[in-house]
Order: sequence, then structure tokens, then C-alpha cells
Amino acid sequence: MKTKDIMARLQAKYPGESEYLQAVQEVLESIEEVYNQHPEFEKAKIVERMVEPDRIFSFRVTWVDDKGEVQTNTGYRIQFNSAIGPYKGGLRFHRAVTPSMLKFLGFEQTFKNALTTLPMGGAKGGSDFDPKGKTDEEIMRFCQAFMLELWQCIGPDQDIPAGDVGVGGREIGYLYGMYKKLAREYNTGVLTGKGATWGGSILRPEATGFGALYFTQNLLHHAGKDIKGCRVAISGFGNVAWGACTKALELGAKVVAISGPDGVCEIPDGITKEMIDYMLVMRASNRDRVEDMATRFPDKARFTAAKKAWSVKCDIALPCAFQNELSEDDAKELKENGCWCCCEVSNMGCQPGAIHFFQHNGILFAPGKAVNAGGVATSGLEMTQNAEHISWSGKEVDEKLHFIMNNIHEQCVKFGTQPDGSVDYVKGANIAGFMKVAQAMLEQGTI
Repeated sequence: MKTKDIMARLQAKYPGESEYLQAVQEVLESIEEVYNQHPEFEKAKIVERMVEPDRIFSFRVTWVDDKGEVQTNTGYRIQFNSAIGPYKGGLRFHRAVTPSMLKFLGFEQTFKNALTTLPMGGAKGGSDFDPKGKTDEEIMRFCQAFMLELWQCIGPDQDIPAGDVGVGGREIGYLYGMYKKLAREYNTGVLTGKGATWGGSILRPEATGFGALYFTQNLLHHAGKDIKGCRVAISGFGNVAWGACTKALELGAKVVAISGPDGVCEIPDGITKEMIDYMLVMRASNRDRVEDMATRFPDKARFTAAKKAWSVKCDIALPCAFQNELSEDDAKELKENGCWCCCEVSNMGCQPGAIHFFQHNGILFAPGKAVNAGGVATSGLEMTQNAEHISWSGKEVDEKLHFIMNNIHEQCVKFGTQPDGSVDYVKGANIAGFMKVAQAMLEQGTI
């Protein structure tokens, strides 16, 4: 396999799909050497098959707003790879959603799910619907219209969507209510991220952020460092950032910055439990303004417009918002501000230039497919509880999540340790996930 040849073919076939092409290139560059040590993979054209989704559904979503006006959006579900289990991946509602974005996310999800060791394939879906500024009634009508088209493509042993950007517990509730009405069955296993009273798992809302901090803690321990007392800068203030702040505070770190589209809130003395609770209020408002934190806590936080979290002095950077949110210039600013570790919590949160800068300037770095796998891992645990019609305690779920994140870190170290003893976490995560999926595809024949 030659990465440049495969990429040339994909670029000619999908010329405008930049996110998807970026994700594929990063993985292929990491696995090229180990792939070429397995002629059976080349013979079966594993890579050529793996980079193409199994199927793509796209559909019109028509709904009526509060003014009585008809609105139209486009919905998607991309079922990427089911070699190791049913399709599993979130739904994203955001104005920037495109097939390229969802293909990149589904491709990444395939490897992320493999890293969890749970039997889940990769998928992603969503719509260009923008929840910002919409009322609860409008969001409900949109979710119902979306599920009207999606419901026959999913199922507890076929495809199990979850939440993602723009899709939280409220949206999952509306989606599931419509699914139940259409399917005429109370099958809680068809969606994850559900409410605690109707099939949801304890700790699922916190899981992505909690898992990210468990992974970060493992990475630091492996490097001979400790998270206690570290200054942490976090982008975003949604569900993932909220979970990350909660666990960082619990582990003894000091969260000194959170950010949003409007700017950054610097918190010199560190975020408090009361401020973390207020992040939920900010998220539910659909205002998408981090300035609200400084307005609510003027004595503890100061807002700076049009600045990122990376402008604040910190030890550890945790991008938790959106793909490609951290550029090479941001990486340089982080280094100038004393940062020595970056763990990608958002999917593909760092641009290639930023990753290369981190890796060549002694800054510890780990990719999203390893760091943020706690979310889908706990979704998998939710599926297990649904299948067995049981509910585990928070302690049981947290212990299982901790075990899974420790295991993911061990896999990254196993496949990413370099001759000098350092760990290339990007390479380690990609190879570990790829080998599991590739072997499953090989053993199941050419399909």
C-alpha cells in the first residue's frame, strides 16, 4: 500500500470532501508500515474497502416552525463499517453538517469503537438543522420529522445512534418518542444517551469528559507527571466540556479557561462546582455565548471577545468543541503560554499543522479517537444494560469506564512506543484500531 496513491484516487473521486480526506490521510500515514507487513491485507484490498462507507442515507426533513412556516433541512445517516458489530455513532445537528463531515466522523468512529474492545461498528449521522435560537417545540417537531425518515434504517442489532453536537438528552428524548410510535415497540436499545427513567445509563452525560480525563491522567502518569495542580484550558462549554471540567476539578486540576464562538472566559482561580453547574444552563439556553459565564460570575471570570481558550496560560489544553478548532498558530501560542500537553477531546479537534508542531516540540499529544472514546464506550455499556433489562449503579459504570480507558491507553502504548521510548499516541491509536477491524474484515470474506 502506498498512501499517496490511495489518497490521489480518493481526492479525484471526492474533491470537495476536505474533512473526510484529512481523516483518511492521517490514518493511512500511521498504518502504512504495519499494513505492508501483512500481504493478506493487500490481497483482500482491506484499505480500499475500509475507507468507503457501507452505505449512505440522505433524506429531506420537512417541519413547521412556531410561525407556521414550512422549513426544510437535509438529514443523513452514514453506516461506515460493521465488521466488529452493529453500527454505532452519534447524530449531529449543526448548520455546518455535510456528507464530508459525517464521513470523516463515521470513519473515525470505526477505529474509536474498535479501541473500546466492545462489539460496535462505526457510523455517524445528523442534519444541517441549527438548534441555536429554536424553541423546544420547534426542536421537537424537527426531531420527529427527522426520525420519520430514519427509523427504518436503525435498530438495536442494526444501527444504534447516540447524541453528538446539537443533540443532547432533550433531542434523544424527542427522537426516541417518535421512534417508539413508528416502530410500535418499546425497545430502549435503539438509541443511547436516553433519560435515566427510560433506559438511560447513569454517567452517560458525563462519560466523554470523564473518559478524556482518565486517559489524560494515564498519559501523564506514563510520562512521570501528575494532573494535580495543573492549569487546564478547555474549549467549548457543552456536554463534553462540562464532563471534562467536572472530572478535572475532582482530580485536583484547575480549569482556568472555557471558550465559545464569541470568545474566552478566563477563570484565574479555577472553575468552581457552581460554575460547572451553570454550564448546563448555558447549554440549554441555545444562546451559544460563553460570555454568560462572566455575566453570572463577574468576580470569578473575565470575558475576552474573539479570543480562544489557547490564549490563556495553561499546562494542559483540552479541545472539546469542534473539528479542526486548534490551528498551528494556536499550537504555537499554547507553547508560548507554557502548555506541555494537549489531549484532543473533540473529534479531529487539531489541524494537521498543530499536531505536527506538538509532536516536534516536545508537547505530549493524544488524538480524539483514543481520548474521547469514553462516550461511545458508555453508550456500549448502556446497550448492554438495555439488552439485559437492568441498571447498573454509578460506581459500576464508572469502574467499567475507567477500565476501558486504561485499556485504550495500554493499546496506544503497545502500538505507539518508538525506539527512543517515547509514545506516538496518534500512531498507536490508529494501528490498534485498524488491526482489529482489518482482521475482522479479512476473516469475514470479501463482502
